Amino acid sequence: MSAPVVSVIVPNYNHARFLPQRLESVLGQTFSDFEVLFLDDASSDDSRDVFAGYSGDSRVRSWFNSTNSGSTFKQWNRAAAEARGRYLWFAESDDYADPELLRVLVDRLDREPSVGLAYCQSREVDEENTLGRNFTEYTADLDPVRWNEDFTSRGTEEISRFMFVKNTIPNASAVLIRRSAWDRAGGADESLRLCGDWLLWVRILADSDLAFAAAPLNYFRHHSSSVRANRMRTLLFVWERYNVMDFILKHAPVADDLREAMCGRMADLWQIYAAEDPEARAWHSRVYRAARRVDPRLHTRLFNKTLRPWLGSVKNRFKRLLRQN
Repeated sequence: MSAPVVSVIVPNYNHARFLPQRLESVLGQTFSDFEVLFLDDASSDDSRDVFAGYSGDSRVRSWFNSTNSGSTFKQWNRAAAEARGRYLWFAESDDYADPELLRVLVDRLDREPSVGLAYCQSREVDEENTLGRNFTEYTADLDPVRWNEDFTSRGTEEISRFMFVKNTIPNASAVLIRRSAWDRAGGADESLRLCGDWLLWVRILADSDLAFAAAPLNYFRHHSSSVRANRMRTLLFVWERYNVMDFILKHAPVADDLREAMCGRMADLWQIYAAEDPEARAWHSRVYRAARRVDPRLHTRLFNKTLRPWLGSVKNRFKRLLRQN
């Protein structure tokens, strides 16, 4: 058999409820030269039974883990090693797509050989398929109009101006990756649990360009059981985000004022999460080592935000004791 143009990778864990809509939206694409690689990570729900209705399709191959891998990114790498297509689409099992998604993104990659990653706009959707925000709202603080139209940009410019601040590609299901760009980037970093997609994007864009399609062709599921729902309030996220920033600083020119602003913001974030989770002391040395690579003024920032206020409170208590005596 000749190799397909696209390998569609569907990693699943306990998303039986959403699987039919996900798989139907893949198999119903107007661009039809693809294979589907389905990977179930030892689901405890009836995902396997749901998938059985699609297992007879000649375009579909499947793998079922006997034990949970503990990592979406391990599943990504495993599937990519089996994929035969020149483009990769990681279609998360709880999301779904417009029938035109592949046609639009394949066209962008076909026409623009320098582009390693093409993605479209997303719409948020809840567990009941109620549509929520368009993700232009998510990027409006960076530029209120940029994501309203299609564009192509240099990868290093994208990561130094925008992705240093936040992950402007918040959902993998909206992305089509050139396989050669994936290989040069070394695949997904399995040591990260929360920001592995973000780091993958910047690794790809450090060596290639980016294309964006403004049409909202991806539907990004947000629900209570998703990793996304809780990931923003942990020291793990702070540590991983520092690692992403460190990579960007080594591979793209970031303006001094932007670097300074983000370092201050990250120090604030670290302080807030540390206060909310005082038992996570073991994490502080890991966060500190990652932060020190990014922020040359880290010692001053930590003194101003933690030690100085504490010394001030001690001084005030001492003054009160003197007045009482």
